[in-house]
Amino acid sequence: MRREELKGRGEQLHGKAKQAIGDLTDNDRLKAEGDVDEVKGRVRESAGRTRRRVGKTTEDVGKRIKRG
Repeated sequence: MRREELKGRGEQLHGKAKQAIGDLTDNDRLKAEGDVDEVKGRVRESAGRTRRRVGKTTEDVGKRIKRG
């Protein structure tokens, strides 16, 4: 798992916590910030996963070419 994936998961958790606190305190602004943080985390995690998969595929192709 790449660093970006971990950061993304952390942002998602942070966003969910903000949402919960916003719900408890009836703070719509905090809840909205939590929504945004959660989405940003999902995007970051997805980008990290994609980078990892592209790197793995590139390595696999390179190995196949060397075997030739």
